Amino acid sequence: MIFLDHLGGKVHLPEVPKRIVSLVPSQTELLFDLGLDAEIVGITKFCVFPEDLVRSKTKVGGTKNVHLERVHELQPDLIIANQEENTKEVVEALKKHFPVFVSRVSTVNESLKLIVDLGAILNRKEEALDIRNKIKGKLDNAKKLEGLRAMYLIWKNPWMSVGGDTFVSSMMSSAGMVNVLADRKRYPSLTLEEMAALKPDLLLLSTEPYPFAEKDLKELEAVFPGWRIKIIAGELFSWYGSRMLNIPDDWSTIVDV
Repeated sequence: MIFLDHLGGKVHLPEVPKRIVSLVPSQTELLFDLGLDAEIVGITKFCVFPEDLVRSKTKVGGTKNVHLERVHELQPDLIIANQEENTKEVVEALKKHFPVFVSRVSTVNESLKLIVDLGAILNRKEEALDIRNKIKGKLDNAKKLEGLRAMYLIWKNPWMSVGGDTFVSSMMSSAGMVNVLADRKRYPSLTLEEMAALKPDLLLLSTEPYPFAEKDLKELEAVFPGWRIKIIAGELFSWYGSRMLNIPDDWSTIVDV
């Protein structure tokens, strides 16, 4: 069997994979939700969900710093990677020895496609369609925020946000928010003065990749008195795949507006 990944690369699989290494936390969670616990042999240290199942799996390093020797020891017949989360150098090194499926996800629709694609490759078509359809129903039926202008911060020192060509921005749109940085690309850096000039209705502080906490919220409240600032679970907005099953019935309950 030959499958094309999201970058157009050919993935040659003589049979349905039985030993999978996942280098992408959100896709690791999806693989478990597709019923592939027995097939998953290696994951990254950032693959933390489902909590009760990831503990027993071999850790092969981080998403950027993969320990290639550990992957080789596991002898996978499929590696799941992502263009943004994993480095090109690591992916190319692994491709010399193993089949590697590389995803590229920048929109909600691309995430839904990824679920179906992995279902086809891993002989979990029905399970994948069920997850995709449930997510689609959540997206269609959730009560939206009606044009709330929002800024979503992912990093500090420097302050960094998300541009309009990111999955996070697509999720914001699905929630009814307007990303005030939709005209920017990828992950723009910002000064406090630039943030002030944009005057968002809501400033969201993600818990990942930078672990924004209460002290950061207090710091920004002191700089921007009167602003509505909220710490948000980063997985809900940045994890593509089955994590999207957690989309709320009413988005206002997530951001307290």
